[in-house]
Amino acid sequence: MTYTVAFQNWNSVFAVPAALVDEHIKLAGAAQLKVILWVLRQGGQPFTAESVSKALHLRKEDTEDAIQYWVEAGFFSSDGSESETQASDTKGISPFVPEPEEPAKKEPSASLPVRRKPKPTGIYLSERITQSEEIAFLMQEAQRILGRTISPALSGTLVAAHDDYGLPVEVIVMLLMYAKEIGKCHTHYIDAAARGWSEEGIFTHDLAEQKIRQLSELTRTWHKIETALGMTHRAPSSKEEQYVRRWTMEWRFSVEMIREAYDRCADATGKLSFGYMNKILERWQKNNIRTVEDAREEAKKRSAKKASQAAGERTYDIDAFDAMDFTNEIRQNGKE
Repeated sequence: MTYTVAFQNWNSVFAVPAALVDEHIKLAGAAQLKVILWVLRQGGQPFTAESVSKALHLRKEDTEDAIQYWVEAGFFSSDGSESETQASDTKGISPFVPEPEEPAKKEPSASLPVRRKPKPTGIYLSERITQSEEIAFLMQEAQRILGRTISPALSGTLVAAHDDYGLPVEVIVMLLMYAKEIGKCHTHYIDAAARGWSEEGIFTHDLAEQKIRQLSELTRTWHKIETALGMTHRAPSSKEEQYVRRWTMEWRFSVEMIREAYDRCADATGKLSFGYMNKILERWQKNNIRTVEDAREEAKKRSAKKASQAAGERTYDIDAFDAMDFTNEIRQNGKE
């Protein structure tokens, strides 16, 4: 069967750069192609990830990945402000892309430098996949784990995790499985997590397994704290996550003790404040207060001490006043 072009639909056309077809038609995924065709159809009008997502009925994460891909490929540019593609998951994090040359083999280290790299090209990624059986296997496993064709932006992130961050393929695969489990299998989370694992020196299967257990335990603990404090279910902010990690993993406080700290916080401030709660728990940690009973006993002693101090101040003032009046009375009697 052969086909021909139906020219009745050609009364209105728009230009498509030849480089889009020559360099990217084999690498770009469906979402990437939809996004750039829609944008080109708008005739150069400014756009946002939100407007594109709404127009094409794409998920926000897929739209952001697609826009970032074309930014890195040089087809789109931004106005210099923080882009929508990074605002949700990469505050304070520079997106990494691999160097466009054959990378040297790197030995794992406890800490690798994190810096912005030259933008990758579709040709570079294609060559890496062709040249390295490990990279080719990684891409196949990524697609199997995520259940979809991975975007060029994610492909670049996975290559970066291996070539520059030094993470072995098996560790990256474990990271992808965990990201899938928690529903954060988009490019920016995976990039930030891979960088973090590299900085922590997680270069073996055992260390990755231990890290995932810690993260899973932290997630379960967060859910317990949400329930105990009556919070609406949501993911913790990075700062809240740091607090919870400190309270439960470093200081080893129970959820009941965290609830007790919250009650003190609510009584004092009328609201939830992780910073205020941290001050309370930090004091308990220093004073070795480990149970709710110990905490309540400490509260009684603190209240009694404050009451005593306040009473002492009032007694001193009253005594001074009475003594003054008594002296005046003696003086007046002497004059009489």
